[in-house]
Amino acid sequence: MDADGSGNGRAGRRSEIGVVTKGTLTEGVEMKLNSDRSVEDVKAGKFVVIEGFKNEFFSMITDLSLDATNPEILLYPPHDGDQLLHSVLNGSSTYVTVSLRPMLMLEKGERVEDDHRPVKTIPSHFSKVVEAEEEDVSRVFGSEARDARYFNMGTPLDMETPVCVNLNRFVERSNGIFGKTGTGKSFLTRLVLCGLIKQKKAVNLIYDMHNEYGFQAMQESGSGKGGFVKGLKQLFGNQVALFSLDPESTRKRGQQPDHEVYISCDQVAVEDVIALQDELQLNPTAAESAYLVYAMYKNRWLRQLLSVDGPDIEQFAEDLGANKSSLSALHRKLKRFESFPFMVERLDGSDAVDTMMDYIDRGIHIVLEFGRQTSMLAYLLVANIISRRIHEKYVRKSERFYATQHPKDQPRHLVITIEEAHKFLNPTAVKQTIFGTIAREMRKYYVSLLVVDQRPSGIDEEVLSQLGTKITALLNDEKDIQGVLTGVSNAAGLRSVLASLDSKQQALVFGHAVPMPVVVRTRDYDEAFYRAMGDVDDEEKAAQGKAAAAAVFGD
Repeated sequence: MDADGSGNGRAGRRSEIGVVTKGTLTEGVEMKLNSDRSVEDVKAGKFVVIEGFKNEFFSMITDLSLDATNPEILLYPPHDGDQLLHSVLNGSSTYVTVSLRPMLMLEKGERVEDDHRPVKTIPSHFSKVVEAEEEDVSRVFGSEARDARYFNMGTPLDMETPVCVNLNRFVERSNGIFGKTGTGKSFLTRLVLCGLIKQKKAVNLIYDMHNEYGFQAMQESGSGKGGFVKGLKQLFGNQVALFSLDPESTRKRGQQPDHEVYISCDQVAVEDVIALQDELQLNPTAAESAYLVYAMYKNRWLRQLLSVDGPDIEQFAEDLGANKSSLSALHRKLKRFESFPFMVERLDGSDAVDTMMDYIDRGIHIVLEFGRQTSMLAYLLVANIISRRIHEKYVRKSERFYATQHPKDQPRHLVITIEEAHKFLNPTAVKQTIFGTIAREMRKYYVSLLVVDQRPSGIDEEVLSQLGTKITALLNDEKDIQGVLTGVSNAAGLRSVLASLDSKQQALVFGHAVPMPVVVRTRDYDEAFYRAMGDVDDEEKAAQGKAAAAAVFGD
């Protein structure tokens, strides 16, 4: 940045890599790579700047091609040892064309503010294309050091400058984290959750199906380091509460849960069962049968249905006026609920949802561990029941705030993290689960989703198009790539970028919380990261060490 703050003097110090030769506003522009540059050093997803006369165009490399001025040259290629001919042809008769997608346009020296600036024109012929520098990245993506809105997600390709996500904009909508199996989705999710907790932008409720977020988890495969990484409870201490559906499993892993979660039959609504239609393979008349039982027994409907012995189910159906075979099938399939140790006939202690709301109201984040209860049926059932009831409470709290307009009545914003999101949000389930309702409400009632999935093509298109920000690791399946890019303008260039990501520690970040799409090498989840988060675990150990020393030696 110049002394006058204009930033114009940087142009001479940036490293030129080529010049613009042609292009269109809709298809992007093409650059001829300088002859002194190796094509092997130019990568899809790289962040570059086109210097126009009035504006700077922040762009992404989307494709590369080898060209020649005369096709006949390619019929007689030089031999391996003929370096002189190689040098003569390179840059004059043969050259490299690089496809660029301008993503953001700023006047020279201007910084990105809250309103993103779309590209409405293109640079002129022979505009210089230069490598982005630290100041360019900071201008576009903000700085965590200067503003608490921002959280460092990693660095652009071939750079060491932080790329930040605007967390204020991130929590305004539901968001998604995608990637095929083994690409580190859980790592990306932990990274985002750490940012939300550290910067105090929202309270989080995490359905931890595989026990990866609360306490320590296995190091990401392929990292070469092995061992374990710290969970949210270790990093943030009492700011995070561990709730457990399998307290015995939690204790075996060396942790005492803050609350043991049990669900009574009377807390299960008919809607919670209908949302499991695919998982339970219920027939179309199951809903009608369940509602007939509910009409007679109200909240006790499931307890009453499960208490009926098999031989008596036909008489029970006849008394209700229900289809005998349909009710018998529903009875048989819902009997699976009795195998879950967290399902009880009646609650002896406090209601888990009321306890969760108490924690949420105090700004304490919740990780709900499933322990050994890792069946998809258990995950879907618990997530639906708890989220539906919490959402109901949030609707009431929000309506009260809208009526009083008093700051003390304003609910804390809640982000609910769900894995295997296509199970909740596929075209059939999205109309029946509470998660479809939350995704469509766009934070109206202060609740949004963080969906994590390896099969975005299985998620309803309307939901995908409404996700504000998407953080996407490698995807190979064309349907999944197309699904992730649903609702994204000028998606063609991003398609090739997504398919070319490394399988580890690379992600494409695009949407509401960043001014332009960018490929990042995600920051390491290591001791340096722990210290940046404040690592309560180390602080507590240090405090214990001081206390022990004081007890032995005196103050």
